[in-house]
Parts: sequence; C-alpha cells; structure tokens
Amino acid sequence: MLTIDLAAIQSNWLKLQTVGAGASVAGVIKANAYGLGADKVGNALYAVGCREFFFASTNEALVARAFLPSDSIIYVLGGISTGDERLLIESNLTPVLCSLSAVDGWGKANFALGSNASSAIKINTGMTRFGLDVREFESLCSDKNLLRAINPVLLMSHLACADERDHPLNLHQQNLFSDCVQLMRPLLPNLRFSLANSSGIFLGDKWHFDLLRPGAALYGINPIPNTPNPMLPVVRLSLPIVQVRTLEAEAAIGYGSSVTLPEGARVAVVAGGYADGLHRTLGLQPEGYLSGQLVRAVGRMSMDSTMFDISALGLSGDQLLGQQIDVINPALSLEYLSKKNTSLGYEILTSLGTRYQRKYLAGACDV
Repeated sequence: MLTIDLAAIQSNWLKLQTVGAGASVAGVIKANAYGLGADKVGNALYAVGCREFFFASTNEALVARAFLPSDSIIYVLGGISTGDERLLIESNLTPVLCSLSAVDGWGKANFALGSNASSAIKINTGMTRFGLDVREFESLCSDKNLLRAINPVLLMSHLACADERDHPLNLHQQNLFSDCVQLMRPLLPNLRFSLANSSGIFLGDKWHFDLLRPGAALYGINPIPNTPNPMLPVVRLSLPIVQVRTLEAEAAIGYGSSVTLPEGARVAVVAGGYADGLHRTLGLQPEGYLSGQLVRAVGRMSMDSTMFDISALGLSGDQLLGQQIDVINPALSLEYLSKKNTSLGYEILTSLGTRYQRKYLAGACDV
C-alpha cells in the first residue's frame, strides 16, 4: 500500500509560500508528480491557490491540460520539438525556450498562425544543462522584433548547488541572473522572473524574484540537508505479508543462498521487490517496521518479494498474515533512506512502481 498525504502536500506548498513571501509559488509536478499522481497532486495544489505548473514534456503537459482547471498556466520545461508549435499553441501550453532555434521556431509559428502565444525563456547561469548562454540571451535582447514575436512572460534559470547553502556558485548564479533581469526589464516591463527551486527558496530573498518553482520540497524531501526538515512527510509505503515461515532446521534464504538462518528463525515474505523499485529505494538490506518493531530484510531481494527476519517478534504466523511491514514512514523517512543508500529522494519517489495499491489521504480543500 502506497499512502500519499495530499493534505501534507498542500501544507508544504503553503509553507513555501510563507518562506517566499512576496513571490508566487508554482508546483513542479513533472514525472507524474514525482511518481505520486500528477492529477491528484495537481488538483490538490490548485485547491489551495496554486495556479502555475511545470511539466517535463509536451505529452505530460497535454495530459495535464485535461485534468487541471482551465485557468491553470502550464509550462513545458523540456522545450518543444520542431513541428509541435501548433499543438502547444492550440492547447494553451507555454513552452520554456532553451535554444535560439526554439526561439526562432516559436516566433515563426506565432507569425504563421497569427497568434501571440506566450513563452518562457530559460538562460544558463551555471547549471550548463538547458538554456540560452548569456551571449545568446544578449543577442535575443537586441532583436526587439523577435522578442515581440515570442511573447515571453517569464525569464528563468536553474540553480545547480542550492542544497549546499554556502556553495559559491549560488551567489554567482544569482548575480548573473540579476544582470539578465536588469537587461530584460526595460524591454518588457511586465515580464516575470524565476530562479529558485526547492532548496533555492531557503537561500533567502535575493534568490526569490517573482516565481518560486518547488518540486522536491512539496513531496517531503528536505530542501536544506543536514538541518531539521521543515517539510511534512508525504508518503508511507507498506508491504503486505503473504507468508510466514518458521525454520525447522538451519536453512539458506533466497537466491544464491547468501544468507543462512538457524533453526527456529522466523521469516516473513512480503509482496514487493525490485520490479516495484525497491532495490534502489531501500538499499541492499532494507529495514521495516512491523508492530512497532524494527525488522531487517534477509537474503537477496526478488523481483516480486522481499523476506524479513521477524524472529524477535512474538506474534504467530496467523496473527501476521495480512499485516504490513512499513518500509517508508516517518521513522524510515526519505531523508534517512537517501543517506543510508547514497541515493536521492527524487530517485526513491520516482522509482516506486505502478503495482502498489494507492491510497490518497484527502486534502484540506476540494477543487
């Protein structure tokens, strides 16, 4: 059972709005809201005031246009493929233009269709991934006709090291972005600006500008590592026990016979394995909680199942069948699992498979 707390996601969004006072707060719900369900998460965020949403691809954004209310602003972070301009314009989607060729294509599409569809411009200030380089951006600023043709409503960049508060690149990127803001603001007085991701929101007001773009923090991932997490936990993953075995003699456990348990040991087999994204998520030796007690996995994880040593528990097999072992909960948090397994909270969430029964805890407001 994968339990997703929509009220906690709403509270996290409202918390970020408080931290970034004066700036609007978007919702990054790409990759199916980090695996948690973009339709459920998107509408829960809309219910508490979120009106701007970011997606990675045109396909994601098209699906979202069908479930988000019509006044939602939907950005496509991955830009657009040549030939898709008409589709985005007709669907009222706002592409994030990351190259001069994309800028040129959007301008030509607007001209050909007689439209004035909006766009966002992304510049590279140090991430060196997507975005116009500064010289390309300066060239664009010198072409007023092209600027008019693409109708930009947002100028944005992306922080590379915001989760390391004292990293010198944070200030470098802020300064470089501020220079770009100063260059663009006289040309387009109504243009808005966006730099801060989840961790960037906690760097301070200088990084906030007009629009904040949290993703990870919405889902309970700590945006300021090595300090208490200001965000509420959002997910709980519980795996049902499908068999309990008491060993009548010493026996090897699982593939490869890599672990041997003594006579009398008790093993619980749960439904959930690496096909469900657990191997990377939970590490080589997953931990779980059963009846309030910590238990550890034994042997190799299988595609569909994992085995836990429950020898220390006094419950009978009949009592345990149908119960569940928590492998993600407040004690086994995303932050704990990330540190334990040298993975990322993003990886943990997006690795969770589609076979889990999902339970959504209702948000505080309905759409």
